[in-house]
Amino acid sequence: MSNRIDTTFAKLAETNTAAFVAYVAAGDPDMERSLEIIRGLADAGADVIELGVPFSDPLADGVVNQLAADRALKAGATFTKVLQLIRDFRTTHETPIVLFTYLNPIYTYGYERFHADAAAAGADGVLLLDLPPDEAKLNAELAKSEGLKHITLIAPTSPDERIAELAKQSEGFIYALSRTGVTGAQAAPSASIGETVAKIKQHTKTPVCIGFGINTPEQAAMVASVSDGVVVGSAIVNQVDVHQNDANVAEQVAAFTKPLIDATKA
Repeated sequence: MSNRIDTTFAKLAETNTAAFVAYVAAGDPDMERSLEIIRGLADAGADVIELGVPFSDPLADGVVNQLAADRALKAGATFTKVLQLIRDFRTTHETPIVLFTYLNPIYTYGYERFHADAAAAGADGVLLLDLPPDEAKLNAELAKSEGLKHITLIAPTSPDERIAELAKQSEGFIYALSRTGVTGAQAAPSASIGETVAKIKQHTKTPVCIGFGINTPEQAAMVASVSDGVVVGSAIVNQVDVHQNDANVAEQVAAFTKPLIDATKA
C-alpha cells in the first residue's frame, strides 16, 4: 500500500525540489481553528504537516512548543480529538501527516490501537521523540509500525556508527537536527548541515530533512540547498501564539509561512 510520505518525496525528487515540513501543535489554540491552520498551511504549499500530540510533559520541546501544548490541553485537546482533526482534514486535503509525540501518551492510549486508529484516521507517520530505535527492537510490540512510517531522528552529536545504524533502518524521511538542544527558533542552523546530510546519505536513500532554528526565508533557502527538506516548527507555532485571539489566525499563520515555503522551492 502506498504511503503519502513516500509519494510526496518521490514527486519532489523528480523536480529536484526540497520538501517543506510544517509543525504545529494539534488543537492549538483550539480544535476548530487548528483545523483551519493546518488547511491553510497545506494550501500555502506545505508538503508535510507535523502534528504535535498535546502532552503535559514535552521534555524535548522548548518553551514555544511547550506553551502550545498547554494551550491545546486547556482547550480540551485529547488524542481522540486529534484523530477527528485528521479525519476532518482528510475530507479536503491529501497532504501527508506525521504525528510528533512521546511514548507516554501512546502507551496510555494503547500502542497497537494508536497505530491502527491513527492510520485509519489518515495519518501517515509518527515521530516518537523518546523511543530510541534500538530500544524498540527489544520489545516486539514497540518494533511494530503497521500503517505508519516511523520517522527517524538523528542528532548532530551522533557518532558515525550510530548514524549508519539509524540511517539504514529509516523510512519515510529522516529528521536530522541542525544543532543540539530543545526545539526553538532561538539559534540559527549550523553551518555544517551539508556535511551532516552527506554523512547520513552514505547509508540510505531515505530523504533527509533538516530542522531546528529555521525561522527566515534565507535560512530555509540555505537548508533546502543542501538537504531534501526543511522542517519549521517553533517559528510557525509562535505565530499561532501571537495571533491566538485573532479570528483570522489561520490566515496570519499561512501568510508568515508562505515566504518560507517559497524560499524552500526557489
